[in-house]
Amino acid sequence: MGCFRLPRGLCEHLNSLLRKFWWGCERGKRKTCWVAWEKMVQTKYMGGLGFKDIEIFNLALLARQAWRLLTRPTSLCYQIVKATSFPSRDLLNAQIGNNPSKTWRAICDGMDVLKQGLIKRIGDGRSTQIWGCNWIPRTGAFKPAPSIESFFLKRNGRSSTFPLR
Repeated sequence: MGCFRLPRGLCEHLNSLLRKFWWGCERGKRKTCWVAWEKMVQTKYMGGLGFKDIEIFNLALLARQAWRLLTRPTSLCYQIVKATSFPSRDLLNAQIGNNPSKTWRAICDGMDVLKQGLIKRIGDGRSTQIWGCNWIPRTGAFKPAPSIESFFLKRNGRSSTFPLR
């Protein structure tokens, strides 16, 4: 699961086996499900029971592999994957390509998940696209959004800062 993306049908089958184990059955008849499966797979923090949804867990493991490649650019694994899959780009801008291996396709799926939570450090600002990069550490769209009040204050000649929501 940490190297390849499992097919959706297999993930659903494994989830159904987990449900059957926890909910059980007697003589071929299913027992009453006291808690919805969606509630069981929610995190404990959100009020669920903390069970793992196999497909989401698979994507999380693939994102971890992508994170390892991103944070260890001197590793042998990174150098081999770079030479074979994205020789002229960096990892964040790499594309799947025409004839990708199953491993590279899985890493790209993990990278898509990882990109949703990455936040760019500004540095000197030359490589940062203000409206295109995620650079504000907050929930939501990670894009700057000025408030209406600050827009009108600025327009009326009064100085104001743009508060972050």
